[in-house]
Amino acid sequence: MEAHLDTWSTRPWRTAVQAQITPPGSKSLSNRALVLAALAQGPSVLSNILLADDTRVMLQGLGQLGFSPQVDEANKTVQMEGGGGHIPAPQAELFCGNSGTTIRFLAALCSLGHGVYTLDGVQRMRARPIGELGTMLRHLGTPVSYPSKENYPPLRLDADGLPGGILHVGQTASSQFLSAIVMAAPYARHELRVELEGPQTSWPYVAMTLRLMDEFGITAELYRDPETAQPRRLHVPQGVYRGGEYSIEPDASSAGYFLALAAIHRGSRITIGGLGRDSLQGDVQFIKLLEQMGAHGQITNHCLSVWSSEPLRAIEADMADMPDMAQTLAVVALFAKGTTLLTGLKTLKVKETDRLAALAAELTKLGAIVQATEHSLQITPPAKLSPASIATYDDHRMAMSFALVATAVQGVVIENPQCVNKTYPDFWRDLQYVAAATNP
Repeated sequence: MEAHLDTWSTRPWRTAVQAQITPPGSKSLSNRALVLAALAQGPSVLSNILLADDTRVMLQGLGQLGFSPQVDEANKTVQMEGGGGHIPAPQAELFCGNSGTTIRFLAALCSLGHGVYTLDGVQRMRARPIGELGTMLRHLGTPVSYPSKENYPPLRLDADGLPGGILHVGQTASSQFLSAIVMAAPYARHELRVELEGPQTSWPYVAMTLRLMDEFGITAELYRDPETAQPRRLHVPQGVYRGGEYSIEPDASSAGYFLALAAIHRGSRITIGGLGRDSLQGDVQFIKLLEQMGAHGQITNHCLSVWSSEPLRAIEADMADMPDMAQTLAVVALFAKGTTLLTGLKTLKVKETDRLAALAAELTKLGAIVQATEHSLQITPPAKLSPASIATYDDHRMAMSFALVATAVQGVVIENPQCVNKTYPDFWRDLQYVAAATNP
């Protein structure tokens, strides 16, 4: 493998892969746990935390708000004394980089404060709409304004504690808006009741938030439609989170790249340690999509495994509940017989890049026939994939998903490989470890 500042490439693997690997801690869980630890009463110790761009801007933001997270880089732990719902800093200007979880979660956190808080990010962040979250906060009594462009960062909160009350939530651009609100809600002056109207965006991520809140001592009440089992009402009681020790699971989205490798390379088997059937992360269900394509999968209490023995086949898959796995599955589709249809992709347009457009462009470079709509991708692979230089659009998931193609096709080069630092700084090292284990 060759990794340079500007590009990454590798020789295609000639032998089957037999490996076990544990990805770093979940980004989604890490940033949620950091917020809950800051809101908790007493000290918390978070272990196996992800230390990457997205979590570092969260740690920086919490520091600016008056919390003092103590980071142990070597042991990947963070210790923090929570404020019990009190935000120490009366004002702050928070730079959130290109981390959607950070700007959204910190905005709701700041609504509990008493003062003026401004949140901003990189240029791409300023193109990612946040107006739905601002509207939710306004409905709950916190003044929100937009100094540059209405409904887009930067946003300003003139906070005087979160009044709370009743909120009506339909299908949003991001499930993180609702997750942000419910995490702050126990400290509102009035209990939060959320009426969930229609299908909810990426509900498994909200469910993850609720389960993590329960770990910190606040249990929300969820009511489902008795006929459809869809979530319909959410009640978050007032209370105080309890600090404590919490170990972050490995990142299920990151695990998906290696599980996909096992599916692509026939005769291979890859096992992911530390993730199992009781995972808080909905993305562990990615393994079922690989099974539909012809791979074999196994989920135990403590690990996930995928192995392959037959050619892969095309499928139709609704990715609405696991949008972060769409790019990975799109790449696997290049190695499947037939035309794969991915739907439920509406949220991909407002991620780190417009992932729908990016996928269509880069899959086409490799020779695939791609038809894209506002919420779907149809992918028909060519008889033989072409070499190509893959643009990554400063999007970590573009780099990691298309790296899988390079392990099977000569002449595939990944541009700007350093963008993986957003969530998985050691990705290239771990990929080399898997290759070296079976490809001397």
